[in-house]
Amino acid sequence: MKNGNLLIHGRWFILLVFFILSFEGLFSCKSDKPINILFIMDDQHRGDCIGAVGASWLETPNLDKLAYEGALFRKAYSSIPSCLPARTAILTGKSPWAHGILGYYNPAEKYEYELPRMFKDAGYRTHAVGKNHFYPMRNKHGYETVLLEEGWHSVIKGDNKCDYQEWFEKVAPELNMNATGLHYTDHRGGRCFLYADSLHPTHWTAQQAVNFLNNYQENRPWLLKVSFQRPHPPFDSPKRWYDYYANKSFPMPKVGAWAKEKYGNKTGSMEILANATSGNFSEEEIQNSLQSYYAGISYVDEQIGRVIQALKMRGEYENTIILFTSDHGDMMGDNHIWRKCRAYEGSANIPMIIRWPDNLPVELSRGKIYNELIELRDVLPTFLDAAGIQKPSEMDGESMLNILHGKQWRTILDLEHSQIYEPDNAWTCLTDGKYKYIYFTLTGQQQLFNLSNDPHELRDLALEGKYNPLVQQWRGKMIIHLSERGENWVEHGDLVVQTKSQKFGNNDSRYIQNSGM
Repeated sequence: MKNGNLLIHGRWFILLVFFILSFEGLFSCKSDKPINILFIMDDQHRGDCIGAVGASWLETPNLDKLAYEGALFRKAYSSIPSCLPARTAILTGKSPWAHGILGYYNPAEKYEYELPRMFKDAGYRTHAVGKNHFYPMRNKHGYETVLLEEGWHSVIKGDNKCDYQEWFEKVAPELNMNATGLHYTDHRGGRCFLYADSLHPTHWTAQQAVNFLNNYQENRPWLLKVSFQRPHPPFDSPKRWYDYYANKSFPMPKVGAWAKEKYGNKTGSMEILANATSGNFSEEEIQNSLQSYYAGISYVDEQIGRVIQALKMRGEYENTIILFTSDHGDMMGDNHIWRKCRAYEGSANIPMIIRWPDNLPVELSRGKIYNELIELRDVLPTFLDAAGIQKPSEMDGESMLNILHGKQWRTILDLEHSQIYEPDNAWTCLTDGKYKYIYFTLTGQQQLFNLSNDPHELRDLALEGKYNPLVQQWRGKMIIHLSERGENWVEHGDLVVQTKSQKFGNNDSRYIQNSGM
């Protein structure tokens, strides 16, 4: 009987140990369930326009919360800060020279590795809502389903209608969806959306994402891209958000001496020059434009909150990695410059926030701001890393999760844009986060800014003789960076002043006929 009692007691002991381990596992073990990916982006959103980075006048509670629960990368950039090439970097995980689109040109119709196709092939359900800005418009690049809000198509007669326009014309056939009279490169402020919020494209985009999350019943993990067209013009937020900023005090644009000399005499009115890429406008017009821009950011943030709430309601908030970014910024009058396609911070610096779930093995505390140099080419590798998918060696980007794991990161970043807007606005740029060197390829002009002491780029050190050694040091770095491109860029050991701006890199099929040298 003693042996029998010992056997019984032993069984109870084993059961007790099993129970304790199981109980602890409820709190400590990571789920084996594949991770979902919620990729949220908006358009033309400056990196300094989030409350969490210090923009105290901005109402962005949902983005702030993502930052406080995750990581915010303050030195994130769009290497080619215009819509099409920026989205090509996201799609391919490659640098400008590698994916081949050096300016505002249509990307190729297919690449060897593409974000949605890679995840579809890995067993993910891929769905995109809002703005893809692919070419042709209905090119899915691997998304199984898309619901598009490609607003500018609505003002181009004979072009394809996006899903939002078809929906708007069905539910409100008597209304004009472009009734504000604003165009999609129009920076005039004070003209608000004329109809119910539910008809606004920002609301529509969020609603399509909410519908997907509410109705998804497949066993596959999912990748959902939610891409808002705003705060990109037209500045047409609901009036309640425009009125909210009427009572807010916010900083006006800052202008350096170099910019006053170059653009200060370009005076006029936004009513006549609504699409201007540079100009010295009245304080009232600038304030109205900023007020409308901030209203658009807050409205996007509000709709992001709806999407995140739907994610929480389906119980997958802690099984989903959330990444928020934008394709580029907007100068919004800084240094008398407007719109994008510039090397300067307002144009090239973008928001970048990652909120990781509890079951992703990231051991760092949440709510930190990181100053590592991030670029849009890093988005795809980050998603691949989170999902446990091997990154192809051809990709230039790296997983941002490496930073969260404390691994070594890049110390210098390249940016560029082929000629656009103005005859001299073709440039290539290097930054280490502390300094920024810009070389204008059609004129040979150089600029150097100390971002640590001069974050608004008001003082061009290249104009001051005492900084010549530092300028030459950065010029040397640019020579090394561009040497692989050949004599169109570097000849006899020095930078070339080009006669024609190069549109494509050598990995694009259009390179030979467009290199122009």
